[in-house]
Amino acid sequence: MALGNSTNKLFIIGLGLGDPTDISLKGLAAIKMCKTVYLERYTSVLFCDVGDLEALYGTKIEIADRDFVENNADIMLQRAKEENVAFLVAGSPLAATTHYDLILRARDAGVSVHLIPNASILDAVGVVGLQLYRFGQTVSIPWFTETWKPESFVENIEMNRKRYLHSLCLLDIQMKEPDPELLAKGETVYMPPRFMNLTTAVEQILHVLKARRIRTGKTSSVRRGWGSLGPNSYAVGIARAGTSEMKIIYGTLEQLSRANIGPPLHSLIIPAPNLHAMEIEALRHFRVSNRTRAGKRGRRARLEVHTKSDHWEDARRAFKSTSLRLDQLGGG
Repeated sequence: MALGNSTNKLFIIGLGLGDPTDISLKGLAAIKMCKTVYLERYTSVLFCDVGDLEALYGTKIEIADRDFVENNADIMLQRAKEENVAFLVAGSPLAATTHYDLILRARDAGVSVHLIPNASILDAVGVVGLQLYRFGQTVSIPWFTETWKPESFVENIEMNRKRYLHSLCLLDIQMKEPDPELLAKGETVYMPPRFMNLTTAVEQILHVLKARRIRTGKTSSVRRGWGSLGPNSYAVGIARAGTSEMKIIYGTLEQLSRANIGPPLHSLIIPAPNLHAMEIEALRHFRVSNRTRAGKRGRRARLEVHTKSDHWEDARRAFKSTSLRLDQLGGG
């Protein structure tokens, strides 16, 4: 559908991951057609001032928080019947299921919807060098509470590894959550935004593994060699993906539990237990430590991912294959 169509529309526009200039030319053109512009501010965030967006886009922006999107979106849909309306989303519009729910509600209300995609964390993680088509189910890691410490997210990671697939873990963010103690007293007071960091996510994974070992004698829900996790399993931490201040580190879960990669947003990748040689070559640039853990595996234990000029030849000679196992490189 062309942007110039005379029918009023709801434009759902991805803004990308970095700063105001990440918007596409098509997205910017659509905003300039709209009388009302909303910025969704709870499934993800852009770390820039709303005033910077308004200055570049040349329009006033209204914030759409969780309550507005989930309970009061009819106000926006009614406007979209009378005028062009833009709904701006950090990343890409369909990376969150909430936004497709909005599309369905718009269609039911007879509102024409026009999607304009952009980059999201789902493709930005390709920067670490892991092949995107080898990613399995995306895993969400929620905040633990005193009474709720789920284990299902670890089981999902292990099932991906069992199928030799990478796991992208999205870490919990809470943008406008009511204080539960005050809510119980009938008062609605919102807590400050908080963003799960890499160390918290890894600590929660290690907590689940420890609790499972105490309870069952086993750390994994799958047998070793088929996706099992442990403190020496390798992982990738990413901070501020898609921005000029992006940081990537690669090491064991134990190492990442002590790593400081700066301000949010953070993401975690648990690679498959087998890696293509090119993936290993890519990850070596982000290693936390270059120390080799030699041991009873001999030659295979000493073949480290930080090896430089001889890495490819070593890999070819040692395995006669371009698929290598992480636990043969010192990881779990």
